[in-house]
Amino acid sequence: MSVNQQIPDYDLDEMLVVTAPEQLRALADPLRATLLELLLERAATVNEMARAVERPKSSVAYHVNLLVDAGLLQVVRTRRVRAIEERFYGRVARTFYVGVLNRPEDKQVVARINGLAEAAAEAAPAHAADDLRCTLVHARIPIEEVRTFWAEVQALARRFAQIPRSGDQVYGFVAGLYPTDAPTLPDTDRDPAARDPADRDPADRDGGQ
Repeated sequence: MSVNQQIPDYDLDEMLVVTAPEQLRALADPLRATLLELLLERAATVNEMARAVERPKSSVAYHVNLLVDAGLLQVVRTRRVRAIEERFYGRVARTFYVGVLNRPEDKQVVARINGLAEAAAEAAPAHAADDLRCTLVHARIPIEEVRTFWAEVQALARRFAQIPRSGDQVYGFVAGLYPTDAPTLPDTDRDPAARDPADRDPADRDGGQ
């Protein structure tokens, strides 16, 4: 899989931990989340973003200003066009990580951010057209392995976002790692004598004769 390290085409931090109420509210808004995702590809003007989301320029400008005030977007370069300075906006970080929250109202805001639910709704047409690539696996693993595996998944997501753009179709990639009540087999015991007699191999019960 080829990647372009210059995607997006501006400098940004790798991660920003967000805890401020205005940042959380900004991330919870669907349109603002879409604008932030668009800017993972390249810096863009308000006019370009408005065309991409098919919304009035004034409406997109309002949301962009909120994102700038929240410290999630910034002007990364400018261009003068017919005596008018055109601003190109970019994210301040590639990943926004929600930190520890103490206020109940902040937790309620974050509860509305559910990427898996959004992806399920977005993928419904692809599922109906039999064009959905999906896998679901359960595994009983220690928390240390959870952290290691999730770091690898995040790296994979970054690689996906840096695949050179081409073609006409936009694809979505979603990943989730969460605790469940899925069934799991008990630990095996290498000593046959320590296992429940009902579970032992007949050869073990009669001494192997």
